[in-house]
Amino acid sequence: MSNQNPRAFIPVNIAVLTASDTRTDAQDKSGHALVTRLTDAGHHLSDKVVVPDDIYQIRAIVSKWIANSDIQTIITTGGTGVSGRDGSPEAISPLLDKQLNGFGEMFRVLSYDDIGTSTLQSRTLAGVANGTYIFVLPGSTGACKLAWDKLIVHQLDYRTRPCNLVEMMPRLLEK
Repeated sequence: MSNQNPRAFIPVNIAVLTASDTRTDAQDKSGHALVTRLTDAGHHLSDKVVVPDDIYQIRAIVSKWIANSDIQTIITTGGTGVSGRDGSPEAISPLLDKQLNGFGEMFRVLSYDDIGTSTLQSRTLAGVANGTYIFVLPGSTGACKLAWDKLIVHQLDYRTRPCNLVEMMPRLLEK
C-alpha cells in the first residue's frame, strides 16, 4: 500500500501495573522498561502502580482504570506464570468484553526464539474491556521488551497499515 498520505501519530494514554510480591517501584525494572518505551514512542503515562500478586488487588486497580475514560490502554506485568501466587490472567480475564487471542499466540511464538519451550508456561493475554485495551505480560524485563517492541508498539501506532488497534478505538463501544 502506498504511503503518499502518511497518517499522523496519535498518542495513547496508557497505565502500567506491576504485580509482584517482591518488587517495590524502585526495583520494578519491567514496569520502568514499559514506561520508558511507551513515552519514547510518544504515548502518555496515565498511572503506574505496583501491587502484590493478589487477584483482588490487581482486579480492583484494573477495574478502576477500565472505568476511567481517560485511560485507553492498560499494560500489566507479572503474575502470568504457573506458581500458586500467579493470578493476573484470573484477575483480568473476567473483566474482558473480548479477548485478542492472537496476541498471546504471537507473543509465545516470538518468545520461543529467546527462551525455547519455556514459553509454554507464559499465560500472557490481551483483550478489550469498556473500550480499553488490556495487555497482560510476564514479569521478566525481557518479555516486556519483546511484547512492546515486536507487537504492542506497532498496534498502538495509528500509522501501522493495513490496520491497528488505535483506529478501532472509536468503535470499541458500539452496540
